[in-house]
Amino acid sequence: MPELAEIGAWLRHRLPDLLAENRVPGAAVAVCADGETVDAAAGVLNTVTGVEATVDSLFQIGSITKVLTATLAMQLVDDGMLDLDAPVRTYLPGFRIGDERAAERVTVRHLMCHVAGFEGDVFTDTGKGDDCLEKYLGVLHQVPQLFEPGEMFSYNNAAYCVLGRIVEVVRGKPFDACMRTHLFTPLGLVHAANDPYEAIVHRTAVGHIERTPGARPGPSSVWALARSNAPAGSMLAMSPRDLLAFTRMHLAGGLGPDGGSVLSPASVRAMQQPQVGLPDIGQGTGWGLGWELFDLPGGTVFGHDGNTIGQSAFLRAVPGRDVAVAIVTNGGSPKPVQAEIAGRVLHELGGVEPPAQPMPDPAAPSPNPSRYVGTYKSSTCETAVSRDANGRLWLERTPTGITAELGDAPYRTELVAWRGDALLPVEPERGVRAPFAFLGDDGEGRALYLHTGRADRRVSP
Repeated sequence: MPELAEIGAWLRHRLPDLLAENRVPGAAVAVCADGETVDAAAGVLNTVTGVEATVDSLFQIGSITKVLTATLAMQLVDDGMLDLDAPVRTYLPGFRIGDERAAERVTVRHLMCHVAGFEGDVFTDTGKGDDCLEKYLGVLHQVPQLFEPGEMFSYNNAAYCVLGRIVEVVRGKPFDACMRTHLFTPLGLVHAANDPYEAIVHRTAVGHIERTPGARPGPSSVWALARSNAPAGSMLAMSPRDLLAFTRMHLAGGLGPDGGSVLSPASVRAMQQPQVGLPDIGQGTGWGLGWELFDLPGGTVFGHDGNTIGQSAFLRAVPGRDVAVAIVTNGGSPKPVQAEIAGRVLHELGGVEPPAQPMPDPAAPSPNPSRYVGTYKSSTCETAVSRDANGRLWLERTPTGITAELGDAPYRTELVAWRGDALLPVEPERGVRAPFAFLGDDGEGRALYLHTGRADRRVSP
């Protein structure tokens, strides 16, 4: 395919400069179209050792893992071993969260499309043994319920850990073994690793973080989050070409590289059907069973993003065109890198137009400060919205818990009008202006939630 060859040549020429412009230590990219794949790599896997990034290097894919976990669950649906609309307690009788009534009602489907409603950022380390997910379930009995199951979307890492536990209970073997047996092997993934013990035999990237704002990114002292969060994306690492091998199975109606069935066509279609709409936060328009869905000029795109300790991954696919792009990086500001590469691939090969960066609208009505001012809190951050003497709105976010331990920096910016109850930050964060949506009503006209993909609940006026 001439266009794909041109993309490959452009990537090999452009990628080194693109990384340098955005202070990204290293990256690898793969693009597929019409059954062919091109890839490129540049930079280093570790700025201290100087090991060069190659196309078969492993990078953590973070939360893109959730789509593989969802696929494992849908294989169980195909086998008649799992009912998406059954309560979680059908498979995990001991499942408990802070709200007993909600625990009885949460279904497998709720877990898969991020509408279970309980606090989702639970990163408790329950050890490195095969019983870590079983022990993790015991941690959840105190997590608060933010809203009724099924009421709204709020990204939920913990829900995918529960889903992973369901997979291993129904299969009767550890989650990692399920991943290798039912996905790695039939898809021929040879540059993929479930954990550091598997990753060490490959060329593997180390995440890089800024120790102080504006400083050059340096290697993180921790390679991965806890194994208990593996189904949500704490450990899985692979090359972008292997990630596309998984994605092409979804583009091919569930068929693997040898023509054998890995997932039924019905389950492939079901995963790409919207289950819930997203707030106006500059991300996708909806969420399926694992996949994030984007309605763009020219067609629909499905994909997922992933972020771990100093590493970032990006995956987009255009159904019906056999086009997909995977981008993995290990620090710096990856968003502009992803935007430039994906923008060209989706436009030239997929026939769709990626969304433009949100920009302030001078004609938008001034926001009503009284609706937004207050403090919003989750287990990973506390966000204060205040009004100054001139009536301007300011947002200040302070990392807490695991995000503070891993070195996430505080963030302060002015908020200005954008669209309705979605406000736009004046100062980009890591190269991106991501909208903040204010949802609900606390009974006194104030927003009940601050939504950035996760719903953080108001805790003070």
